Amino acid sequence: MSTALHAPNAPVTDTAPPRLEARGVTMRFGGLVALKDVDLAVGSQEIVGLVGPNGAGKSTLFAVMSGLLKPTAGRVFMDGQDVTGSSPQKRAARGLSRTFQHPELFSSLTVREHLVLAYRMKNAKSRIWTDLVNFRGFFSAPKTEDTRVDELIDSLQLGAIQHQPAAGLPLGSARLLEIARALAREPRVLMLDEPSSGLDVRETEEVAEVLKAVVRDHGVSVVMVEHDVELVLGMSDSVHVLDFGVKIAGGTPAQVRQDPAVRAAYLGEEIEKPAVQRAEAEIEQGETA
Repeated sequence: MSTALHAPNAPVTDTAPPRLEARGVTMRFGGLVALKDVDLAVGSQEIVGLVGPNGAGKSTLFAVMSGLLKPTAGRVFMDGQDVTGSSPQKRAARGLSRTFQHPELFSSLTVREHLVLAYRMKNAKSRIWTDLVNFRGFFSAPKTEDTRVDELIDSLQLGAIQHQPAAGLPLGSARLLEIARALAREPRVLMLDEPSSGLDVRETEEVAEVLKAVVRDHGVSVVMVEHDVELVLGMSDSVHVLDFGVKIAGGTPAQVRQDPAVRAAYLGEEIEKPAVQRAEAEIEQGETA
């Protein structure tokens, strides 16, 4: 599945350190080298894409940067501070939030309740325990909470389903809910694991437009692992390509498209030529055959 999208907005330029950065990350599992000396930086209000063939090490790098794995060598930084030894919870407290390839939702909670719960996990943890003990549910919220939840529902276009339970939601809506829930924790960096997986073209375009609006309206930086190469190239400010655990290319989408190592290892002619050029070439070959 591939999606044509408008070029991304330019990232905000400043002199601050990257919001999230991997420096020289190496990850070994016994004799297997899953990552070897990988660098990746995510700047302010920047969308960074991570692509590569199956087994290239994308998920491993994601796990290292989010705190699920500690690297064999190398360091991870948030806003210039070394967080290599920090747990996922401590990184979340610093402003890191992530989604997973398969949406992990509470089937009995409504869309709105998911966002209320996520907001309180960041801003009012004591209320969650009190509400559960007193059987009051997740409502009776202060105005600031209602306002924030309403903003998320509006910006991710969830208003029509906000009172529906998560069970039975279409996959596209479930993915938007996961993104909204991650944003309810008010992160500075949002990590997305295969946000278009299982979606059709229309749903993929919807998710892409929502993500660009999130960066624009909420000031969030985004890093995503994604199998849809055209989606990544169409909406990212920078793209990094892994192959057998090694970063073989990194730069703007235009630079990655033209990189010979990328074409040879993964993207090939599918990314080297637009569809129209490929069709014309095929017609010419047919005429000369």
